[in-house]
Amino acid sequence: MKSELYLTDLESKPQALADLAAALRTADPWAGLPQGVDRVLFLGMGSSRYAAGVAARRLRAAGVSAFAEYASAATALPPAKGTLVVPISATGGSRETLDAIEAYAGGPSFVAALTNQPGSPITQGADLVVEMRAGEERGGVACRTFQHTLALLLALESRLTGRAHGLPALVERVAEATADLLERRDEWLPLTMELLDGPDGVYTIAPAERLSSAEQSALMLREGPRRPADACESGDWSHVDVYLTKTLDYRALLFPGSRYDEQAMDWVRERGSTVVTVGGEVKDAATAIRYVHDDDPDVALLTETLVAELVAAYWWSAR
Repeated sequence: MKSELYLTDLESKPQALADLAAALRTADPWAGLPQGVDRVLFLGMGSSRYAAGVAARRLRAAGVSAFAEYASAATALPPAKGTLVVPISATGGSRETLDAIEAYAGGPSFVAALTNQPGSPITQGADLVVEMRAGEERGGVACRTFQHTLALLLALESRLTGRAHGLPALVERVAEATADLLERRDEWLPLTMELLDGPDGVYTIAPAERLSSAEQSALMLREGPRRPADACESGDWSHVDVYLTKTLDYRALLFPGSRYDEQAMDWVRERGSTVVTVGGEVKDAATAIRYVHDDDPDVALLTETLVAELVAAYWWSAR
């Protein structure tokens, strides 16, 4: 992994998104799915599983039985007709995911592999291959592929539910939001880095509907600059992470939108913790990072991790 190439990968996001939007206007990447899908199983690790968790929750809310499983789990759903299995791996070579799909290859389930590497091992034996179209990530860190995975899982949601997202237009708005954060980074990034730079790591908080933003953000801080970082769901925070505010120099990156944000902020105020918000204003936060279209939850889902990614890139370069 290389910090300077990772930053270049981040700066290339708007163009990669524009290219993805153009491809989505041309064809539905999930058009090859069979009729009669009544259950969906996502398999993946790391960033892939984070994105899958949000996708599965969205599908369940729309009435589709959907599950996101660790590919490393000893057991998952049994193969069955009507079950769509979606293994996700940007490189196409994640050992755990390759092992997991052995139980489904050639069976009654339909396997649709989502990858950034056509022809990679994950595509062998798949009934359908969906390309992420994120380009080469020369920095060795899943950043553009994570964003494209989310976009393509929204496309799958539209296919299975019949609910139109206007996905190409959405991806174009995400490109604009991403470009806005990149172009104005000198305005918000130095203060954000200062506020989050504490002795006890960074804690990321997001609502269940966008939990992948907290999980991916924490991963970026661990993977590049090797900083302690952990993710928590906004409502769950008051049951599992609140205790840390009493003993640590607690510094958090909060993605607002949960009805339980204020509950968490009550403890933050009482204990003098530091909170930076992304995409919305929260009373008594140290600062708020805003960007164009941040009032659209789907834009936020696909955009907001860029804040932590850029913090990680600059901390990593300074190591």
